[in-house]
Amino acid sequence: MERVRQLVSAIIAGMLIGIGGIAFLSIENPVVGSSLFAIGLFTIVGFQLQLFTGKIGYLIFQKPVYLIELGITWLGNLVGTYILAWMVRNTRLYEGVADRVLGVSSLKLGDSFLSIFLLAILCGLLMFIAVDLYRNLQGSMLKCIAVFVPVMVFILSGFEHVIANMFYFSLANVWDGHTLVSVIVMTIGNSVGGLLIPAYLKLFRLR
Repeated sequence: MERVRQLVSAIIAGMLIGIGGIAFLSIENPVVGSSLFAIGLFTIVGFQLQLFTGKIGYLIFQKPVYLIELGITWLGNLVGTYILAWMVRNTRLYEGVADRVLGVSSLKLGDSFLSIFLLAILCGLLMFIAVDLYRNLQGSMLKCIAVFVPVMVFILSGFEHVIANMFYFSLANVWDGHTLVSVIVMTIGNSVGGLLIPAYLKLFRLR
């Protein structure tokens, strides 16, 4: 039953990232759009939902069975983003963002795998910072800053977030073999970035 809960939680988390994504696509101002995108992560950490990029950094502190939870989370996030994308594609909202999401997807999928990997590392690093600071800081204002600032930075910088991209690719309906490989590269990059600070903390026994 716990695995079922994890899957449902991950699906909801994927949908929330999709909601953040559609808000970003709907706003022309990138600063405003990136701040609205962050509502997805803020809600996820607030309700302690399963998001792959928010959980991968803690792998180094967990037992090997944690890998199963990560796999369920990744799959659930994919399903959630696809569901949200399907919903949007069948509403009037899609007409307003169709050209932009196709452009975003084309830019990402036209990039080299090395570039995707490196940009995903940087995003993974910021995601761990956001989630871990939210967990450990005291005070609602500091928690908000901890989540919103890293998310805005990775979006405005053009870093690659695998779950957000699952939503964009689903909304643009561009899934194929190349897309899948790109998503796998993003997953690995986000994982490496998410583990950088935890590895430092573990190595020097700071946590």
